[in-house]
Amino acid sequence: MDMSGKTVLITGASRGIGAETARVFAKAGANVALVARGQKEIADLAGEIGEKAIAIPCNVASSREVAAAIDAAVETFGGLDVLINNAGVIEPISRLSHADVDAWGDVIDINLKGVFFGMHAAVPVMKARGGGSVLTISSGAAHGPVEAWSHYCASKAAVNMLTRCLDKEEAAHGIRAIGLSPGTVATQMQREIKTSGINPVSQLDWSDHIPADWPAKALLWMCSPEADEWCGQEISLRDEKIRAQVGLI
Repeated sequence: MDMSGKTVLITGASRGIGAETARVFAKAGANVALVARGQKEIADLAGEIGEKAIAIPCNVASSREVAAAIDAAVETFGGLDVLINNAGVIEPISRLSHADVDAWGDVIDINLKGVFFGMHAAVPVMKARGGGSVLTISSGAAHGPVEAWSHYCASKAAVNMLTRCLDKEEAAHGIRAIGLSPGTVATQMQREIKTSGINPVSQLDWSDHIPADWPAKALLWMCSPEADEWCGQEISLRDEKIRAQVGLI
């Protein structure tokens, strides 16, 4: 997939899936706008990638900061073609009845509101250029309850619906909205899950997790016409047929 001349904004780009996605898209020729709270991490990554990257410190829980980040990417690169809603947190892991109310709400602010803020600010820019792709990291937790993950499950279920709503409203205007459920990925989030010791996911062996560049490569493939049939839906990277199409087998 040749992304030369295209601009991609990636939230949660400081590590894990986000950082690998930046590398994969830059290698494909794209300009990449790296958005995250970790200023040093995205600055280092931008330095690694070179002139095709810009680091934009941003807390996605703030609509003002998200809008400013998108404006900065457009000002730097001349437009926006792909938004990748990757930023997400799972801590603090806690059973619902023992959850800290404010901390529970903070996860909703990042995982759900952050996605909405990105869509809200990016879609008008994309429509003005004839369309674009809005790709959002989902989870199997969007479709089934997991013990001590009420905040995460609720936010991911809502994000799945946001993707479906965006497709219904904007597909006719060239907006491709697709979700990606990557499965368990070898990232810092999985270390946090293991530390909790709660629910079967925390007991998985590290070798059970896929590398972070797999979902990154899947996101690049999702920008191609081959993924058009998935618009308004969610792709699961657990699906062997999808892995084959992406080239991971």
